[in-house]
Parts: sequence; C-alpha cells; structure tokens
Amino acid sequence: MSIENWIAFTIACIVLTLIPGPSVLLVIGQALTRGKRAAMMCIAGDLIGSIVLMGLSFLGVGAILAASAVLFQAVKWAGVLYLAYLGYRQIVDSRKDLFELPAHENGSTGWGSLWAGAVTAILNPKAIVFYMAFLAQFIDPAGSFAQQVAILTATSTLVVAVLLSAYAMIATRARKAFQSRAARRKIGYAGGTFLLGGSLLMATTR
Repeated sequence: MSIENWIAFTIACIVLTLIPGPSVLLVIGQALTRGKRAAMMCIAGDLIGSIVLMGLSFLGVGAILAASAVLFQAVKWAGVLYLAYLGYRQIVDSRKDLFELPAHENGSTGWGSLWAGAVTAILNPKAIVFYMAFLAQFIDPAGSFAQQVAILTATSTLVVAVLLSAYAMIATRARKAFQSRAARRKIGYAGGTFLLGGSLLMATTR
C-alpha cells in the first residue's frame, strides 16, 4: 500500500467519523447519562463491532446484504429497534432519577455500555455494505491482501477511537456542569433523545 493511499484512507475515515451517526449519538448519550467510564466502554464495544464488520465485509457478507433487500431490511430494523429501546430506557430511568450514582458504583453500567456499543455497530447493515465498497478502493491488488487489511483495520480503529473519545469527553464535561437532581433528569432526557435520534437516523437512511 502506497503512503498516498494510506493518507487518503485516513482522511476519509476522519471525515466519515466526524459526521454524527448512530454510534456517535450512542456514545454522547452514554456520556451524558452514565458518565465517562460508560462512554469509554461503549466506544470499546463500537470498536469491537467495527472490527467484526470489517472482517465480515471482506468475507463477502456485505455483498450478500447488498443483494438481499429482505435481509438488509431485517438487520437494519433490528438495529433501529435496539437503539430506540435504549433511548426509551434512558428516558424512563431519568424519570426515576437512576443516574444519581457515579458509573463505577453500578457494576452493570460498563458491560452494558460495551454490549450496547458492539450491538449498535454490528446491527448497522449500511456499515457492512459501506466498508466493503469503501475499503476495496484502497486495496492494491499487487500487494499483500492480509497486510493491507491489517493496516486499514488498525488505522480505522485508531481514528474512530480518538474521535469518539473526543465526543465522549465533551459530553462528559457538559454532564459535570449540571449536578442538581433536575439537571440530571434533563441530561437523562437529552441522552435518551440522542439515542432516539440515532434510531431515527438509521431508520431513514437507505
């Protein structure tokens, strides 16, 4: 892989990650309602899911989803409903004021956020099709396929980790500025709204 191809791929990854999508909205929602640790676990889950998606794309799953409208819609709506459920639960928990304790005092917060991040990433069929079409443009047929896949995967993972972490840190600082019970409730509503927005975004994309 030429250095020019790698730079072009890196820039493309940065631009695409900066555009708010379901994963970005999920991370922001977790940071607002559950704090920094939950957001970081969510990012870790998203990275795991993204690596799985990249692997599946290279194995041809993206072509299968692209060819089967029924399968594509089934995976898509599973992701839409899952994100909507997460948003609904966040709003319900906010009404009950369940976000008062710090994230580290709730043992389920971290692993639940990790799972949410991974499932949201994997249940995004457009990402699979996108990865298959997008990554292929940067593969040099004359070079080592395995080596190039490893480089692209590592680069994409690093870019996503850094940018999602930046989103999480900004949202966490916003959360710390509001410590009253009423403010926590509003933050919970905001986090749930972000998740519902991610669900709507996934539902309206084709």
